[in-house]
Amino acid sequence: MRSSNLRLDHRAPSPGSSGGGISAGLRDPGSLFVKRLLDIAVAVLLLVVTLPVAIVIALAIVLETRGPVIFGHSRVGKGRSRFRLLKFRSMVGDADSVLARHLEAHPEHRMEWMERHKLRDDPRVTRVGRLLRRLSLDELPQLFNVLRGDMSMVGPRPIVEEEIVRYGKVFPLYTQVRPGLTGLWQVSDRRQTSYRERIELDLTYMQRRTLAMDLAILIKTIRAVVFGHGAH
Repeated sequence: MRSSNLRLDHRAPSPGSSGGGISAGLRDPGSLFVKRLLDIAVAVLLLVVTLPVAIVIALAIVLETRGPVIFGHSRVGKGRSRFRLLKFRSMVGDADSVLARHLEAHPEHRMEWMERHKLRDDPRVTRVGRLLRRLSLDELPQLFNVLRGDMSMVGPRPIVEEEIVRYGKVFPLYTQVRPGLTGLWQVSDRRQTSYRERIELDLTYMQRRTLAMDLAILIKTIRAVVFGHGAH
């Protein structure tokens, strides 16, 4: 599923130098209309099917730690607009200060954070949060982002402001499409995927997207969640 023949760098983006435009499946009005219909249909279906699970998750979060059940985090969307990406809260309330103290006490983890914007053993994550993340259930509220049009069911991973420079020449392409709730990166072996390879997977999707690819990614995502191979 990885695209080893695509070469990237981390220099600042240069408009028009991304090595090719986005696929017709992300430009053609007819294809975009079908993609939007698929987004709405799948999001509504999943919201109905997962409602009992969502209620149990909300209760578990409330019982374990104080704080909101759902939180929003600013992400960069299509046209470089900003939107609030919704998630079930999987961290402690003072997550930022916990992270700062942890990185100060464990400088060997700082490189991992700078490289991946993730920690394999994140001290901020609650017990309920670890289970939600392993099953990718913390991302269920993003179905509302899909219905609002902030996101698509399938697309490049939504990024934060600090990640823009790391996308380099790929970023102008990223701003032409809606980020996805799932994508090529999510259905790859994420524990073995570097940040650079994540960008390559996003680029592969943006340049080669088809309806068949979207359906295949959705099926693989469901399979990954069912068998517990979600994000860590």
